[in-house]
Amino acid sequence: MTAFDIHPSNFRHWNIQIVGEVATFQLEVDPRAPAIGDYELKLNSYDIGVDIELANAIRHIRFQNPEVKCVVITSALEGTFCAGANIRMLAEADHSHKVNFCKFTNETRLEIEEASQHSGIKFLAAINGACSGGGYELALACDHIILVDDRSTAVSLPEVPLLGVLPGTGGLTRLTDKRHIRRDRADVFATKAEGAVGREALDWGLVDELAAPTNFVEAVAARAHALASTSRRLDGGPVSLSPLEISISDDSITYRWVNLTIFDRYAELRVLVNSSSDWLLQTARELDDVLCRLRFDFPRIGTLILRTEGKIDDVLRSDTELQSPNKHAQLETLLLWKRCLSRLEMTSKTLVAAIDPGSCFVGILLELALAADRTYMLDGQFEEEDNPLLPAVIQLTATNFGAVPMCNGLSRVESRLWGDEAGLSAAADLVDRELGASKAAQLGLVTATPDDLDWDDELRLFIEERSSFSPDALTAMEANHRFCGPETMATKIFARLSAWQNWIFTRPNASGPKGALQRYGSGSRPDFDNQRT
Repeated sequence: MTAFDIHPSNFRHWNIQIVGEVATFQLEVDPRAPAIGDYELKLNSYDIGVDIELANAIRHIRFQNPEVKCVVITSALEGTFCAGANIRMLAEADHSHKVNFCKFTNETRLEIEEASQHSGIKFLAAINGACSGGGYELALACDHIILVDDRSTAVSLPEVPLLGVLPGTGGLTRLTDKRHIRRDRADVFATKAEGAVGREALDWGLVDELAAPTNFVEAVAARAHALASTSRRLDGGPVSLSPLEISISDDSITYRWVNLTIFDRYAELRVLVNSSSDWLLQTARELDDVLCRLRFDFPRIGTLILRTEGKIDDVLRSDTELQSPNKHAQLETLLLWKRCLSRLEMTSKTLVAAIDPGSCFVGILLELALAADRTYMLDGQFEEEDNPLLPAVIQLTATNFGAVPMCNGLSRVESRLWGDEAGLSAAADLVDRELGASKAAQLGLVTATPDDLDWDDELRLFIEERSSFSPDALTAMEANHRFCGPETMATKIFARLSAWQNWIFTRPNASGPKGALQRYGSGSRPDFDNQRT
């Protein structure tokens, strides 16, 4: 299975150095350490293993190093910054891995931008060598790009002319929406395999600053400290991120507070609630880890049933920490929950919440149900039990009204009740009140409220029906429904990403035996079918 929780001391591809308020992430990819196959990671090209390390480096800086106010991303290889995603990996990987690889790298780039906006950590891309494809997309996620001005080092997005695909990590969108490159210049740049160097790159807005090779190190240091001076990181001590405790079998993945049970075509994800002081942070880390594993290691699982178990009061005590975070640890925990919930919504699986007696879908855990495509809530009790639990309830808190917004900027309550201002106002009036099945249904917060006689059959029939549909159609339908309302750069990136990857990556022009990915580096040009569809 793919490992997503990696401590910096075990990194193979990144060197992390911290001096005062500046951290340096130096990319030095081990060419002999591919993650999924037999290919060489030349020229600082990357695969999922390289990016998992980057994601962990960012997370550790966010939690364990509150003194860091600027992160410099650069290369340890002379003349090479990053060649982007490894082409041999893309050519050999199955379609599922291609898509999930690009999705994960997108989420990491978005986390860089979120850390800058909300955590006060500024990011500086110090491009000290050739920078193409995903390497330049990594730089685009940073706050500032400084390019060595040696008359030969270029930035480029060569995917269209060389590979028959598109930049897979938001490059096209960031050119126009973030850096405001004119669309005609963006067209020129994205079809010019050699990219742009020096003055042209600066004049077009592709980079922010040039520095001569002789004073490049000094220029980077000066810019890093200037960026750090603009930071508003919250004070607080370091938060330790101990290795996750994971037990894996053929049909389950078990953590301290999160359990995943695998069935034939569906899985159940259960969150256990505890009064432990580290429950809130640890649960977010475990949820994030298991969602990544579901994507990469269980592509045939189509439906995910979300369950919770524990005392409502324990959730509410933790939930209050998320509502007005004024300390470093509280803010970073809140932002981790935000990213975790977003990763859930970006997961190409049907999400269904099952709310029954003993559940604790309140506050931050209610976000799981609000993220679901359907929500079932038992009306009443399981009467045949010897000691039936009290009927299930849900409870809205202030956390549900904007503390952990979706990538479109809406709260999940707003998204669920989009266009229903009266319904949204009615829900807001009932914050901090327990809501039974009938009231939850009246407010539009749940989909169906079967009684105990129909409960098991309703869920079984739903899973059977879902399994009979085309998974491709379901993925597209769910993505359309989950993100109503306004567009943001993140929604554009993911919507367009899903569309082009699930089309272009399976087209013969890209992935066929005579396609660009297969023939890249072979000396033979791809054989394109020029029919436009």
